Amino acid sequence: MAWLHTWTGLVVGWMLFFMFVTGTAGYFHYEITRWMEPERPLVATQPAADRTELISLGLTRLEARAPQAAYWEIVLPHDSPATRLWQDFEIRWEDLPEPGHDHGARGNEILDPVTGAPLEKGAVRDTGGGELLYEMHYRLHYMDLLLAYYLVGICTLLMFIAIITGVITHKKIFKDFFTFRPGKGQRSWLDAHNVISVMALPFFIMITYSGLVFFDTTYMPAGMAAIYGSDRESRDRYFDDLYAENHDHQAASRPDAPLAPMLASADQAWGDHQVQSVFIQHETGKAPRVEIRRIDLDQLRWYDWEKKVFNANTGEAMASGPYGTPTSQTRQIITALHEGRFAGPWLRWLYFAAGLLGCAMIATGLVLWTVKRRKHQTLPGTDSINMRLIEALNVATIAGLPLGVAGYFWANRLLPVDIADRANWEANVLFLLWGEAFLYACFRDIRKAWVEILWLAAAAFALIPLLNLLTTDKHLGASLPAGEWVLAGFDLTMLGLGAAFAWMGIKVRRRWLAHENPGKPARTATSLEEPV
Repeated sequence: MAWLHTWTGLVVGWMLFFMFVTGTAGYFHYEITRWMEPERPLVATQPAADRTELISLGLTRLEARAPQAAYWEIVLPHDSPATRLWQDFEIRWEDLPEPGHDHGARGNEILDPVTGAPLEKGAVRDTGGGELLYEMHYRLHYMDLLLAYYLVGICTLLMFIAIITGVITHKKIFKDFFTFRPGKGQRSWLDAHNVISVMALPFFIMITYSGLVFFDTTYMPAGMAAIYGSDRESRDRYFDDLYAENHDHQAASRPDAPLAPMLASADQAWGDHQVQSVFIQHETGKAPRVEIRRIDLDQLRWYDWEKKVFNANTGEAMASGPYGTPTSQTRQIITALHEGRFAGPWLRWLYFAAGLLGCAMIATGLVLWTVKRRKHQTLPGTDSINMRLIEALNVATIAGLPLGVAGYFWANRLLPVDIADRANWEANVLFLLWGEAFLYACFRDIRKAWVEILWLAAAAFALIPLLNLLTTDKHLGASLPAGEWVLAGFDLTMLGLGAAFAWMGIKVRRRWLAHENPGKPARTATSLEEPV
């Protein structure tokens, strides 16, 4: 079990670290996107608008823009608990599907709340935002999507094995949780690894298992194929049954019944300012319906809004059931735990902290492996080259990847707003910096590389608020007085990350470089033997 724990953790440790860093950022991907779109106005400056007038403007625009749509949706301006951001006045639709297809093309437009005209798309810079960081943790970027899913699945499964074998290997794991012996070299790294692993052990088990459930039919298609078949049409029938979907629709149209009584009924049930959107759909063989949907609160299942349903012709109330089958609802709850969709601000900060602990668990495990083997390495040769490569990968991933993430935010502010393919260039900067950190670690004394890249990461994060001040009007001086905590919180978090990396750089310099023998060539100095 000790052997299995060691090697399952090592062979995919660098990719797991990447998945944890980008996945942890995903718990605030709406907030990150908001910061990366500084052209959007502050929430405090959003104009108030009459709800009935907005719905009328939305219907008029939908009749002109999407007359043959399977559904219409008019999203009213509101402060959304689900996204933690201000939701603009928006219309959404899905075209009727072509023959042989279940779904048509989807579209959306942000409308001016005064005129109802669509806003210019160029008004906000093109950016990958937090969504791109979140997608990286399971799409991996630059590769075929199916291949990325399989690689992520293999890494997740190996991490799950590493967690279980780690618990079995460390029989005194809970006793060791209260034991940390600083200044003891390898013993200290092991203590740190144990303490961090136990602190968020339930989270690590949940996050790995639920990650496998996310792509269950991709990883284990045999059950579905045995009953439904393995071709595309059979897969579509499986998902239709799983989510109880009906794809036979007629074109949506303006309701005959007045909407005011429907809205009043929703207000009576939920209170004022609780309506999120108006959804209009007409399934073949059924009466057309209007759904008045409530602002998302603690949502555990996709599309399972609290709503009031009415007959679009008569205005009579209709019964509404939950979205999907019990099986699909169970699956959605498991995946909601993975994404933290239901979590309020404080719980999401707890998710974020647990994600950082996951990064620390993987990092201490990778460093512990090199400390243990470097201590007993005496002969040069292939083993020495392999050790050098592993140490360079550790530096590049543990210190260089965060530097790349900071570079991603710098690119958002410094790249020309009108550059082609701008969002992809933001991601390119991240990977370029990560790759350069690896090359630097390959040719630099490893201890100096650790210190220097940690300090670069500290400076890169700490200077982001200053960069924001110099390039936009949404800096701390504006966001704090306005109570715009999404923007202010991002800048303050960057300062906190900068301080954390600076502290790590100081600790590494004190513990490692202080032990360097001045009379010995730096290239042959051992790198990780000294105490933490």
